[in-house]
Amino acid sequence: MKYSFIPVAVISTLLLVSACSDANMQKDEQGNYVVNTTDLGKEVKGFAGQTPLAVTIDKNGTIVNVEALPNSETPEYFRSVEGKMLQDFVGKNAQSIAEVDGVSGATFSSRAVKNNVQLAVDYYQQHK
Repeated sequence: MKYSFIPVAVISTLLLVSACSDANMQKDEQGNYVVNTTDLGKEVKGFAGQTPLAVTIDKNGTIVNVEALPNSETPEYFRSVEGKMLQDFVGKNAQSIAEVDGVSGATFSSRAVKNNVQLAVDYYQQHK
C-alpha cells in the first residue's frame, strides 16, 4: 500500500481558501472580505428593481468600501445615493449601519442599499 504525504501547510491553505471563497464572498489582496449581494439580496428591491452591492469588510468587521453593482434604478436618482450614501457606510460596523441616513428623493433606492449592506454584514459575520 502506497501512502501520499501532503504537507500540513498545503492542507491548511486549501481549507482556508475553501472556507472563505464562495459565490457571495471573496477575499481581496489586502485580506478584506468582499461580499456581493447579487444573490443574497434578490428580494431587496429599490424603485426599479434589484440594487446589488459589493461591500468590502476588514477583519475587524468594519466596512471599508461599498460599491454599487449594475442595476436598473433611475440613474439621476441613484447617482445621489452613490455620491453620498455609499460613502457614509465606510468606517461603520454592524451596530452602526442604522445610523446611515437615506437620500431625500431616492427613498426606495436608499432603503434597498441599506438592506443590502445589512445583508452583506450579516453574511460576513456568519461566514468569515
